[in-house]
Amino acid sequence: MPILLPLALMLMQVGPDPMGGRVPGIPEELRDRPPPRKATPETAKITALDTCLATAANDPAKARALAEAWVARTKGAQRAAGNHCLGVTSANAGDWSAASAAFLAARDEVGEARFRARMGALAGSALLARGEPAEALEVLDRAKSDAAGDAVLGAAVAADRASALVALDRLAEAGAALTEARALAPQDAHVWLLSATLSRRQGDLPSAQAQIEQAATLDPRDPAIGLEAGVIAALGGRDEAARQSFRSVIAAAPQSEAARAAQGYLDQLGR
Repeated sequence: MPILLPLALMLMQVGPDPMGGRVPGIPEELRDRPPPRKATPETAKITALDTCLATAANDPAKARALAEAWVARTKGAQRAAGNHCLGVTSANAGDWSAASAAFLAARDEVGEARFRARMGALAGSALLARGEPAEALEVLDRAKSDAAGDAVLGAAVAADRASALVALDRLAEAGAALTEARALAPQDAHVWLLSATLSRRQGDLPSAQAQIEQAATLDPRDPAIGLEAGVIAALGGRDEAARQSFRSVIAAAPQSEAARAAQGYLDQLGR
């Protein structure tokens, strides 16, 4: 399981314009302006991508057919947009092979670096989900270069690189990648969670504790953070603190996988 897949999925939902890397939707400063009298090719392209991505969320089969037809009849930036949507629909269906292939095809259609970085990040995450960390790392290394100057993208790529490196048992390099991710996105609770998990796996409980505390400060209701906090506390011999963390996970998300894991840990600790 890739450690930054949620962030990558967020990138899927953004739907950048393949020509300029812009995010579809109306910027805040333009919300009160009247719409243009005639749609330009640029706005039509954004609308088509928006429509395809929205359809992917509600009717994946229809979206996939739409995206495949779009790819077949276009080239260049338009085909890149179609492959972007095809990648999203494939990922929604759990077809990680098709998703990674579509995202890479989208990346290779367009020379604009920010779009290439987004598609590379998505392809890398799909390859991680498919269980191919070496291939993912190769893709993510290219995305890192394309993402230069964009902190959000850079942090996403760095954290997924850490995931690939952990899977390849290159833990010191994974730690360096997460240090980079924290520097680029210091307010990202998920990056701090991943850092705490890696520190705990390496036996560095003081660092793990500091990092999970920062994650909890940034997102106190995330059950994954509470679960990791409980594990770190239990390993440190602070059983009551661990119980409190596990109980908070169950209270916050009683039907979740995290809650089931928390209950298992509570059973081991004894109430």
